[in-house]
Amino acid sequence: MENTAKISDSEWEVMKIIWKNPNCTAQDIIEQLKDSQKWKPKTIKTLIRRLIDKNIVGFEQFGREYKYYSLVNEDECRKAESDSFLQRVYSGSLKSMLLNLIEKENLSKEDIEDLKSILNERKK
Repeated sequence: MENTAKISDSEWEVMKIIWKNPNCTAQDIIEQLKDSQKWKPKTIKTLIRRLIDKNIVGFEQFGREYKYYSLVNEDECRKAESDSFLQRVYSGSLKSMLLNLIEKENLSKEDIEDLKSILNERKK
């Protein structure tokens, strides 16, 4: 989805909550972010408004309360963000990205076996 690559890091934090809790209120989002982020409620409401403006979040009004829900699939957003990252940082080279990540990380034997299994499966 084209808009998903334009989600900021802060907006991703809000989206994680909306994906886990469809039809949540702004207050629900504020409550869930209060311990992990030092954002004021007004900041969170601004992030929600931006997501609405980008057609990533929709809402329904019930009296004075607004319920927010995602208009885009979480997996689609991840894929678009991954594709954008791959293009920006590695000029689209998946091999370069994987080699860089594998060389930098301490992989367990189990991780290595899982990777081998995935690669062997893709070989077929």
